Parts: sequence; structure tokens; C-alpha cells
Amino acid sequence: MIRYLPLWGLAIACAACSKPPQPHEPPTPQARAETPWDSLEAQKKKAQDVQKTVDEQAKAQAKAIEAQTQ
Repeated sequence: MIRYLPLWGLAIACAACSKPPQPHEPPTPQARAETPWDSLEAQKKKAQDVQKTVDEQAKAQAKAIEAQTQ
């Protein structure tokens, strides 16, 4: 039993000195490659923004007309 005491001491010392495992970092995002339909998506987004603006203006105009009729 006494023969194994230095081995146990060495094992405990090694375990105490070891660094804790480092958390894995997520992979860095890669640059987005342009696809053939990117221009179509941009046009669609622009059309949606224009439609939103037109809807807001129509709503504001309807409120103004309603305010005048009352």
C-alpha cells in the first residue's frame, strides 16, 4: 500500500495542475456567396417597402377624410 502512495500523489498532482477544457468556439461565419436570385430578392424587398409606404399614406388619407366629414 505504501508503495502506491507516490503514484497516487503523482496522479492527484497531475489532475490538479491540468487546465480545464476550453469551450469550443463556434466556427466563424463565411462570406455569403451571391446567388442568381439575389437581385430578384432585392427587387421584391423594394416593392414590399413601396407597398408599405402606399398603404400607410392611404390610411393617413382615409383618416383625414373621415376627420373632415365628421
